[in-house]
Amino acid sequence: MVGGAESLMSVAETLASLQGSHLATTIRNSLYLFPFIESSHVIGLTMVFGTIAVIDFRLLGLASTRRPFSRVASDIFKWTWAAFGLTVLTGLLMFITNAGVYYNNFYFRSKMVLLLLAGLNMLMFELTAGRKVKQWDTSKSAPASGKAVATVSILLWVAIIFVGRWIGFTTTRATPPTETDINIEDLLPK
Repeated sequence: MVGGAESLMSVAETLASLQGSHLATTIRNSLYLFPFIESSHVIGLTMVFGTIAVIDFRLLGLASTRRPFSRVASDIFKWTWAAFGLTVLTGLLMFITNAGVYYNNFYFRSKMVLLLLAGLNMLMFELTAGRKVKQWDTSKSAPASGKAVATVSILLWVAIIFVGRWIGFTTTRATPPTETDINIEDLLPK
């Protein structure tokens, strides 16, 4: 039991350290940085979902059916991974600004679990239909295992977007606003 309490303390200390870092403080106290990072996160996520949807629709036989799957995947996955990298980076930057609150947020944790499941789903594709791409590459759609993975993928990514959006509605600032905070109304013309 003592070991468990120590590990909880180390998690709390780590979260406090992240949240108290110079980078986190700079982002949190800037009028423009957090909204810029959040907008970049949304753009990255849109690209991730859009490119994955093209792949999933190809697997289901609903899009790009005249092109071999391997060609579609080759053209698109580089954009998926670049966008995923952007999304991870911006997600981490947003996380550190309020690490303790995000870490304990149900929707944040749900999003992390769903991302893990999306990764496992991709692994399932590689272990099933992905191993036999040469056999069905020019077919209109993937075999049943590829279609199942594509369907699960679409459902998971829609759920990731949904719960991710709820993170912003269910978190609060770690510290109450101070009198030095900028009031947006002061910036508007009078």
